[in-house]
Amino acid sequence: MNCIRSTRRQDARGSALPISHEPEGDALPSFRLDGRLAVITGASDGIGRAFAIAYSRSGAEVVLVSRTREKLLEVQRSIEVAGGRAHIFPADVSKIDDLRSIERQVSTLINSSKEKDRDLALVLVNCAGFGHTKPALDITEEDWDRILDVHAKGTFFCCQSMGRLMIERGYGKIINLSSTWSASTDMGKSLYGVAKAGVSYLTAALSTEWAPLGVRVNAIAPTSTLTESTSRTFREDEARAQKLLSRIKLGRFAEPSDLVGAAVFLASPASDFITGHTLFVDGGWHAAL
Repeated sequence: MNCIRSTRRQDARGSALPISHEPEGDALPSFRLDGRLAVITGASDGIGRAFAIAYSRSGAEVVLVSRTREKLLEVQRSIEVAGGRAHIFPADVSKIDDLRSIERQVSTLINSSKEKDRDLALVLVNCAGFGHTKPALDITEEDWDRILDVHAKGTFFCCQSMGRLMIERGYGKIINLSSTWSASTDMGKSLYGVAKAGVSYLTAALSTEWAPLGVRVNAIAPTSTLTESTSRTFREDEARAQKLLSRIKLGRFAEPSDLVGAAVFLASPASDFITGHTLFVDGGWHAAL
């Protein structure tokens, strides 16, 4: 008989926890997200929204985080109409007090689920962020602080807050959003590239610290993706859009749906032996460097 063997560790209270699900024989690993609680920042629109809906459809219970409560409610309704479970936590990831509040609320959700015999594994997806293109000589201190506060500081302290809960339980998955700009350059991308290179480095560094504790940390690095804001930017500067498009081997920009497969895979048991990796989902951009 083919079966899945669970390798178990103990949490801080001495309770046994599944750290991985290892396929025996020719059994296939699971790409489902049943029994997982996924905390997704930047979930009100764009890539974060696409991930939240896909995670719910894959079986996860989701926690939606962004600054805009009204938009979060719209995403929550979409998920619940389709039969999913979603919670909304309005917050600004650049503010430590907000992140500590999320940590407490997520901890309460996990403990509540255990009381109902639903022992949820925790997943964090750091999608909060925004694009930025500006010549290096024109960048201000305000620009620097605004970009790094969200992309670097916010990502780090979200990882710290949720990582603490994962380590207590002996298992967890963190997926950060990096970018092709973490490893390539262009006019006006110095500050954004610094931020996203930092995300990829942080991903590798945390994986080194937390792998022995059962926490996997990976990143997705997309190319230009046609969210509402990016599409608007490209309409305003068609020449730049065509220049960027010429660097993508597959000949088109990404849609948020193009990133969903990687996001589900990295959150699922199927990727339990992968950590510290930045996965480029970029139509061949990175391979052409």
